[in-house]
Amino acid sequence: MTNRLRMPAVLALALILAGCAVTRPPSQVEAPMPPQFYAPLPHGGQLADMSRWWDQLQDPVLVSLIDAAQAASPTIAAAATRIETARATRVAASAALLPNLDATASANRGFTQPPIPLATTVQAGLQTQWEIDLFGGNRATADAAQARLQGAQAGWHDARVSVAAETANNYIALRTCRRLLAVTENDARSRAETSRLNQLSAEAGFTAPATAALSRASAAEGSARLTQQRAQCEIDLKTLAALTAVPEPALRERLETSWNEPGPAPLFGVTEVPAQVLAQRPDVFQAEREVAATSADVGAAQAQRYPRVSLTGSVAAGMVRLGGEWTDAQTWSLGPLAVTLPLFDAGRRAANADASRARYDEAVVAYRARLRQAVSEVEQALVNLDSARRRDEDARTAAEGYRASFAATEARFRGGLGSLFELEDARRTLLAAETALVTLQRERAAAWVALYRATGGGWRRDEAPAGAAR
Repeated sequence: MTNRLRMPAVLALALILAGCAVTRPPSQVEAPMPPQFYAPLPHGGQLADMSRWWDQLQDPVLVSLIDAAQAASPTIAAAATRIETARATRVAASAALLPNLDATASANRGFTQPPIPLATTVQAGLQTQWEIDLFGGNRATADAAQARLQGAQAGWHDARVSVAAETANNYIALRTCRRLLAVTENDARSRAETSRLNQLSAEAGFTAPATAALSRASAAEGSARLTQQRAQCEIDLKTLAALTAVPEPALRERLETSWNEPGPAPLFGVTEVPAQVLAQRPDVFQAEREVAATSADVGAAQAQRYPRVSLTGSVAAGMVRLGGEWTDAQTWSLGPLAVTLPLFDAGRRAANADASRARYDEAVVAYRARLRQAVSEVEQALVNLDSARRRDEDARTAAEGYRASFAATEARFRGGLGSLFELEDARRTLLAAETALVTLQRERAAAWVALYRATGGGWRRDEAPAGAAR
């Protein structure tokens, strides 16, 4: 009777101890954060509007190019692969919490000792093995795998946001390059016409040769600047073609449409509380999940320093042929209940635990640094956006004023009342003003893209990749 009660008693004790778990460091880490943003905020709109903010520009070319770039991006493909790897790791880690079950089959013919005759044994059965998670090591490993899966899914979203921002920046760069090209073409055309007229006047003896030479030099300068600007636009176009995987002829055809440059009106709003904004950033969430994963790794490493308990069992049915007669042979067993107690490993398990704690500390530092960087990126984007907004009216006024001044100076020159030096000085000033206006338009659009990127692109924590949430 005592022997019959001993095994259930041992099993009960093991199950009670299985409720004990190694204490792990907290995965939620406090990180100092400013109570509000100190840069001016754009008003109007909601955070959710950012997910497809470029739709508000009514520019189907940009939307189609972003979709094409995301479909062709190797970064997004690699992020999707990391999701599948993390999911497989999670499945393997969770499987360690459950018993293993294997089917077995065997056939044997022979004899043990005389006078037992030759015998044939055929047997099939099931056998199981279960490592009782006495100190929570396997559970900690499963928790770490789950956290890393969540981090990989957030990384996939972060890759999509990054590709969208990069595509938008390249698209804006190409569009503004073409606007600068138009400005440069007008300037070069004006210089060439002035040079032609001065050359005719010099040949007729009404203009000094030095004036004609200066006019030719100005025309050559304008032509060189035009060639340089065309080359830059070609480079931008080829860069965009490579990013989106759209054939260059097709891309050129798409870019024949007009471009609606973002105006001073806000495209989306940003809340004043940094914590609410940073909750929208997938990279911050990924860093947070890595803290949770390394915290669980500490528990798993500590559990390796304590005893391990495993239970095995089997059940089988078979037939034995002995002396020409077949006889049923059924067997089953429960046990042994094995306990493995670490005694000496030259400090390997302790070193593994120390290393896991060091990785946890590193993840905490990286998480806090990511938060500070995220706040800084939002602040910088807001400052650039506000600066572009404030300078817009001044830049337009300056361009209009210098344009009127150049027209008047050119009229005086053609009437013989002004010098070529005055005309060229007015021309350079006008060119600088028009270039500054187009550059400011690009800067404002790029600031919106940077704010979109810095605030997470409208991502939400409950959002999973298509086909990735299982």
